[in-house]
Amino acid sequence: MQTSTSVIGKRCGSLLGLLVVLLFLSAPKAQAQTWLVSTDPFVKIGVSDKFGQLGAYTAKFIVSGNGKEYSLVKQVEKGQNGVDVLFPSPPTEADFFQTSAGIAAGPAPGSYTWQCEVNGKKVAGGRFVMPTVANDVTVVERNR
Repeated sequence: MQTSTSVIGKRCGSLLGLLVVLLFLSAPKAQAQTWLVSTDPFVKIGVSDKFGQLGAYTAKFIVSGNGKEYSLVKQVEKGQNGVDVLFPSPPTEADFFQTSAGIAAGPAPGSYTWQCEVNGKKVAGGRFVMPTVANDVTVVERNR
């Protein structure tokens, strides 16, 4: 003899199965393969106290270009000797390149110069060109 709970369980299972089949049949059909694409240009710059003579220090990176100046300050712990940073750095990071007004740097194409200051003195510098980037997306049609 079946109990009422086992009959209800079987009916719920059947209804759930029917619901899954109906959802599957009503789902939209993909017409083509779809891809999401992203390209983020950045430049890695860094400095290192080659022989570790300073111990702990503060490195201030300054990047200038397109009429703007961005800076990022990093603490270098004793024994670490150096640090690398990415320009532009995502504003979601705790430390990121920004103007004095707090505006985050973006990957705008163009020529840039950079320098790093330790204890108020320039210790390194250089220049780079941020490229123009573009993405191509190919649509692959499904065979019918």
